Formats: sequence, C-alpha cells, structure tokens
Amino acid sequence: MDTTVANTGTEGKTWGGGNQPLKSSYGKMMMWFFIVSDALTFSGFLAAYGFSRFKFIGSWPIADEVFTHIPFFHGNYPMIYVAFMTFVLIMSSVTMVLAVDAGHHMQKSKVTFYMFLTIIGGLIFVGSQAWEWGTFIKGDYGAVQTKGGNILQFGEYKTIDGEKVFKRVAVRDIAVNEHGERVQHDRKSGLWFVSEGTLPAYTVDEVFHGLEANSNVLVRTQIINAEGEKTVLSRAESLKQIKNNGKLVVEGANLHVNEYGTPLFADFFFFITGFHGFHVFSGVLINIIIFFNVILGTYERRGSYEMVEKVGLYWHFVDLVWVFVFTFFYLV
Repeated sequence: MDTTVANTGTEGKTWGGGNQPLKSSYGKMMMWFFIVSDALTFSGFLAAYGFSRFKFIGSWPIADEVFTHIPFFHGNYPMIYVAFMTFVLIMSSVTMVLAVDAGHHMQKSKVTFYMFLTIIGGLIFVGSQAWEWGTFIKGDYGAVQTKGGNILQFGEYKTIDGEKVFKRVAVRDIAVNEHGERVQHDRKSGLWFVSEGTLPAYTVDEVFHGLEANSNVLVRTQIINAEGEKTVLSRAESLKQIKNNGKLVVEGANLHVNEYGTPLFADFFFFITGFHGFHVFSGVLINIIIFFNVILGTYERRGSYEMVEKVGLYWHFVDLVWVFVFTFFYLV
C-alpha cells in the first residue's frame, strides 16, 4: 500500500501538466495534431510526385519552359512570377508573427494591422495561383500528340548574342486553316448519348501542311538529351513524325493531355497546387473571421489573443508546405 501511494505521488510530480500538457492549451494541442496529420498527407503527395518524375525523368517537362508568364507582360520570364508569389506568402507569415507578438502584449491596434496585411498577402497569393492555373490551362504554343502519347513541339533556331538558341513557335502561327467551319459532335447529331470533347483549333493535317510551308521550323520531342535540353529533330524527321505519328493537336493542359509533356505533369500540378491553394483559401477565410473578432474586441474581453496564435500556427504550416511544393515542383 505504501509503495502504491509513493508511486502515485511520484507520477503526479512527474506529470505536473494538469489540463495543459507541455504548457499548451487544448486548442493548441489539437492544432498541432492537425498540422502533423496534414504534413503526412502532403508528404505522401510529394513522394508520389517524386516517384512519378523519376520514372519519366527523361521526358518530364522543364519548369523554366512552362512557367514563364507575368500578368500584363509578354515575353519569356522563367519562374519570376512564381518567385513573387512565394515571396508574398513568406512575407504574410512574417506579418502573422508580428500579429501574434502584438497579441502577447495585448496591443489590439497592431494585431488588427498585421492581421490585415496577412489577409492581403493570402488573397494576392490565391489570386496569383488562380491566374497561373488559367494560363497553364490555356497554354501558349500548342503541340501535337503522337499515337504513342508523346508530345511534339515546334520551334526554330535563332542567333542571340552569337549563340544559336531554339525558340518555340506557336501552332497557330504555322498551321494552314483548311477545314473552314467544323460542327462539334453532340447528342443531337450523330450517335445517341455520345458527345465529343472540345474541338482543337486545327487538325494534324493542317499543322503538317503548315510545317511544310515553313522550312525553318523544326519539331522538338519531349525527350531530354545529355545536355539537359529537349531533343530537336532534323527537318526530314520533323515532317515524318507529324505525318506518320501525329494524332491530335493539343492546346493548353487538362487532366487527359497537355502541351508541355507527359500527362502526369499536369495531373500533379492541378492536384498538389490545388490542394495547397485550398488550404491557403481556407486560411484566408479563417483569418478574416479572427480579424473581425479582433476589431470587435472579443479577445480583449477574454484577456488573451490565443486564437490569433492558433491561426498563426496553421498559417505558418501552409507557408512551409509551399516552400516544399515550390522546391520540388518548380526548382528541382
């Protein structure tokens, strides 16, 4: 009996956490549990992306050639806008830290100001991601998909600063429009209960005839050579590939095919960046709710700004996940 009492007393002294394990409230602990579980989910997605990219490493699209757009500007600016989005999101994490610190000092006006800046940063990021999705879906140059599922792009060599550089050429700039007006197949015309996807702007034959008419244009495959660049075919081989293997003209990207390369690239892009974007959007909504509670003085009356700290933990997690997504998807 004495031993039991002694052990009980020892356990009580060892624990000493009461209803706040590790000196954290129940709400903080639950937020940490959520963050750990969500981190495992994102880890699984990024691991799947890594394995898939390794499997198709010889034909995976090059990010510097895909993400080259900036709103309201025409030209080739590799990764510039994605870097801007990343900077904005990281800075929003800084303003969230400042909001949490101001909450610890019970400074309502500073919490309000820094929370507002955090919300603005989140909205800029979400809006930028939506614009990037639209640009990715719309495409820029177009390509031809072969019967084997590979992507053939078009371009020509130009001399820039004394060096020959392969510059992409859009399908619309070389294709010869011969079909006139085409009627899209739907259930009212043709087979019952069968509909056709969106018709491409050009047929493979029209692209082939356009390629014939432009002797300086060559075909580039999705296969990456020893120099880390995609393989450019000779003039004769370019014509042969389009004529014999061309199946479909592709513009932009969807879940089935994309002009950038292997279909898995677009699938992972939509899924991973979309899932993260949903997290950011959810965080913005939660931040707005907390922001108005701060204005109304809810946490002043409670005598604690712990809710701001809880939301801050989630926001920092979302920012950290984007650093990994940015590194694995855009940089590596």
